[in-house]
Amino acid sequence: MDDWPRKREYRLGRQSRWFWLTTCIVTSLFVLGTAKLSPAPLLTSFNPNIDPRAEPLPNTDATSTPFQQLARSDQVRFDNYSLFLNGQRIFLYSGEFHTFRLPVPSLWPDILEKVKASGLNAVSVYTHMGLINPSRGVVDFNDFRALQPLYDAAKAAGIWVVLRPGPYINAETSAGGIAHWATAEVAGALRTNATDWKAAWQPYIQGIIDQTTPNQITNGGPVIVALKPTPDLQDNEFSQSPISQAEYFVDLENAYHASEIVVPLTYNDPGEGRNFINGTGAVDLYGLDSYPQGFDCSNPTTWRAVDTSYHSYHASANPSQAWYFPEFQGGSFDAWGPNAPGYPPCRVLTGPDFQSVFNRQLWASNAKLINYYMLYGGTSWGAIPFPGVYTSYDYGASITESRELTTKFDELKRQGIFLRSSPEFYKTNWIADTSTGLAISSSSAAFITFLQNPDTKAGFYVARQTASTSTTTITFKLNVTTSSGNIQIPVVAPAITLGGRQSKVIVTNYAFGSSRLVYSTAQVFFAGTIDGRDVLFLYGDSSQAHETDLPLTGTPSPVAQSSSVKLTAGPSAGTTIVSFSPGIAGLVTVWDSDKQLVLFADSVTAATFWSPVIAGGATDPLRNYWGLGSNTSILVGGPYLVRTATISGSSLALRGDLNTSAQLTVIAPRSIRTVTWNGDSVSSNAAASTALTHIGGFVGTLNKAPAAQAITVPTLGGWKFKDSLPEITSGFSDASWTVANHTTTNVPSKPLYGDGRVLYGCDYGFCENIVLWRGHFVATGTEKTVNISINGGEAFAASIWANNIFLGTSFGNSTNNKNNIQQTDQKFTFPAGSLKAGSDNVITIVQDNMGLDEGSGRSARGVRGFKLDTGNFGAWKVQGKVGGYTGYANLCTGVFNEGGLFGERMGWHLPGFDTSSWVARDLATGLPGSAAGVGFFVTTFNLNITEGFDVPMSFTFGEPLGQPYRAILFVNGWMMGKRVGNLGPQAKFPVHEGILDYRGKNTVAVALWAMTPNTPITPNLQLVVDGVFEGGVGGVVTNNPPWSATGRQ
Repeated sequence: MDDWPRKREYRLGRQSRWFWLTTCIVTSLFVLGTAKLSPAPLLTSFNPNIDPRAEPLPNTDATSTPFQQLARSDQVRFDNYSLFLNGQRIFLYSGEFHTFRLPVPSLWPDILEKVKASGLNAVSVYTHMGLINPSRGVVDFNDFRALQPLYDAAKAAGIWVVLRPGPYINAETSAGGIAHWATAEVAGALRTNATDWKAAWQPYIQGIIDQTTPNQITNGGPVIVALKPTPDLQDNEFSQSPISQAEYFVDLENAYHASEIVVPLTYNDPGEGRNFINGTGAVDLYGLDSYPQGFDCSNPTTWRAVDTSYHSYHASANPSQAWYFPEFQGGSFDAWGPNAPGYPPCRVLTGPDFQSVFNRQLWASNAKLINYYMLYGGTSWGAIPFPGVYTSYDYGASITESRELTTKFDELKRQGIFLRSSPEFYKTNWIADTSTGLAISSSSAAFITFLQNPDTKAGFYVARQTASTSTTTITFKLNVTTSSGNIQIPVVAPAITLGGRQSKVIVTNYAFGSSRLVYSTAQVFFAGTIDGRDVLFLYGDSSQAHETDLPLTGTPSPVAQSSSVKLTAGPSAGTTIVSFSPGIAGLVTVWDSDKQLVLFADSVTAATFWSPVIAGGATDPLRNYWGLGSNTSILVGGPYLVRTATISGSSLALRGDLNTSAQLTVIAPRSIRTVTWNGDSVSSNAAASTALTHIGGFVGTLNKAPAAQAITVPTLGGWKFKDSLPEITSGFSDASWTVANHTTTNVPSKPLYGDGRVLYGCDYGFCENIVLWRGHFVATGTEKTVNISINGGEAFAASIWANNIFLGTSFGNSTNNKNNIQQTDQKFTFPAGSLKAGSDNVITIVQDNMGLDEGSGRSARGVRGFKLDTGNFGAWKVQGKVGGYTGYANLCTGVFNEGGLFGERMGWHLPGFDTSSWVARDLATGLPGSAAGVGFFVTTFNLNITEGFDVPMSFTFGEPLGQPYRAILFVNGWMMGKRVGNLGPQAKFPVHEGILDYRGKNTVAVALWAMTPNTPITPNLQLVVDGVFEGGVGGVVTNNPPWSATGRQ
């Protein structure tokens, strides 16, 4: 794609998000043509050059490719239009969610219920080889690594799962998700057909197969697609050449095909490279990756133009297949550095206006399988991140790291409910657009793409500004052919208006229930049937005029008249033009009869409505899935979130969340007599209910409980302190440490200088977090300096001591992905008296490993060079997390949770460790004597959060940025944050219930590493409440193993 070189400017280390293994559908054999219409002048009066009803259509899209069923399953198929599940055509509308970035399985239903509420019907889920397969042959699906809780929650919510098991996932993760042990132990090229790499990944993939097989759609489960990993090269480009890479795909495909996995395989191409459509390793369904806005969150209002190549590329690359985007931009990552902006600007860069224009541009290309990366980003806790990103993986997504909804979620919901309501949109021919001769707009400032259902002739005109980055407002009229004939619309309203950076879908011949409107320039929020009545819910910006033409049928009930709503006889008998003047705020009932209900609201009010699905028959395993197990839904307006709706007899039970008191508005079957909210009865306002609609309307008030006002958290205090760097004291013994004596390595970057020994942490089982090195030598008394080269990855640091004398700190760097320093080479001078002539002397290095690079993952993390100005080193010893990757102590939190600091090895960060003998010292005072070094600060506090509330919390460092320290934040034993005081930008670290015990005792530990002596270091850590929501998912389980001496040094 033409923005590919620019994309690399902002992705940098993100080099291959780009490639994965997804599961998909079968390939059909039909060649799709592209409409090429002769240019025609723009029209100011009706004279259309395209008749949507003409047969044949001027595009070979008009011919549907007969779908083939996958030989392994008849329940997942596709044609050239879209996906079929159990014979039902669907629009796969998905969001990315990584369960390992929310390590509380009982909170996964919270995310999935929010996904369902947004109108999406699927999640795309990476699994992480490095967490699940921590050492050779060990496969662990316990605790947060489990897949079954995900599958169960997805099935309960009615959400499909597209599984992406890698082994390589990219995703801004260390080594791109490849198990760290494999980067060190496998000699062959990773992500190729090398036999030792194949032997390494087979147990992991077999574990994925075993966990997933019973959860496929063929067994009544949620899994419909599985993704294949793709090899990645450093230049972010990948092809089927060399053959070793293509045959790696074949190896993975064979592993799945030799099992009972029957869902199909797909591929995500990082650019328009036509990879794996045909030939060795070809997949069932090809997909394209696109991040059209780039990743410059520092300039969030600076846009790139929309990509206009999607449709033509699909038509030439894989026209016989449905058009699939396994990843489309749903946010942006952020980098280390004092001028990195943090995630709020990323949420602006990819905000509601971006979604309005770019998402609909994707629809305009006729894509019918779309996944937004990310929908919920979460937290890259422990050693999960690669060096280019920090702990937060909020991603500026529609759902924040703390699980809160945003205005992006509002726009996503407006789009999602429309798509769910519009089955005619699932099968459309791409007819033409403005660039190929579609001349139906009265203004060249409007760019129009025309899609049409070949069976019903429903039309979808996707409109945006020709200058897609423009912030000005334009107006135009549109010449369309409808069931009422050739019309220029709007008829009564002055024009169609597009605000700056806004897109709309204008529909014609569009069905809602058994009714069919003629056209609408107002946007469709909901269309369908509720209790036998056809219901249409339109919306539009309150500053603009809107219009629809439709047949109004049935015996009407009186509705309140609004001067902003005008009804005029339509151009055809039996239809009425309804025009909406600017200024409408709130919900307006336009038509209320025994057969129809027509509503209109401004865009903001529309976003306060939800359309929960009513589950189907109790015996149907897919009863929660829209279009397969249920076609019944209702409308609910007002609450912050509506999670579920259940009808039992004459009672409607709603479950959801409140962030404030709200008016509850319900449109449901007329048989409903009582409504409950989270189990409590809601009183009806009879007059307001009748004003809404005479049939099935309910209006009441939801009052947020007074207990919400009483929720508070304690001020953190009562800190206890102990030094955590005994390694620099004269009596310390490293006899139990690992001898670092390797002379060969599988890491391509070899040592720069020294005596041939390789001092790379991964080669000794210590890939994660802080690693300590001790180099011994017998001093002669003539030594003046030592040269040390250290590689820790972008934004790393390493502090060096000679015996107990501080020599200095090597600082890596990142300045918002500029001036990156991942390796240093420095000469350190021995102060007078620091060495002991004729005795053993020790160079101690405390080195932070920021993660392994994406791509091959083989990174030279450790000491790349060591040299005394005179004399030689004797033994080198190394120590990382206790037990390395074969014997780490905390099986629950896993291999990525701890590092090699003395306090970590002793378990000082764990709940229940006895600190009663430690000295009292406030964290904000730093280390004693303003020394450089490492100390542990520990405190405990109690929480007593009222049941029935979801209360997101964060730990926040309040002191100014710039202090030379690192703080490793542990909460109840989980490493939930790395604060880099001199770089930033992250100062706020969300921590969820389930890690925090909301009704019990909590332990917070901070490993404070002061990197410069005699410099003020004053960490001001506090616990803050981010929001109070009455409701929540409930049933959150804590799993924080307490301290035990077993396995600790």
